[in-house]
Amino acid sequence: MKIADQIARKLTDAFAPSRLEVVDDSERHRGHAGYQEGGQSHFNVVIRSPRFKGLSRLARHRAVHDALGPELIGRIHALALDIGE
Repeated sequence: MKIADQIARKLTDAFAPSRLEVVDDSERHRGHAGYQEGGQSHFNVVIRSPRFKGLSRLARHRAVHDALGPELIGRIHALALDIGE
């Protein structure tokens, strides 16, 4: 299973988002640090969920990282997050 699919599944399970976009942006980083042949190293995520209501920006980021877990986070070089309610 692709990492983007794993990210989407874990975030869907944890937050029941009203909007979720997971984009593998690895190809744009070819030749840069962390790039891996075949991609799956750099991701952009847009997520909207009422479960983020009342959480600070830092708390939202921590919640996403916790939902993804250390094993999956450890396989990702870069993760850009756009998180909202």
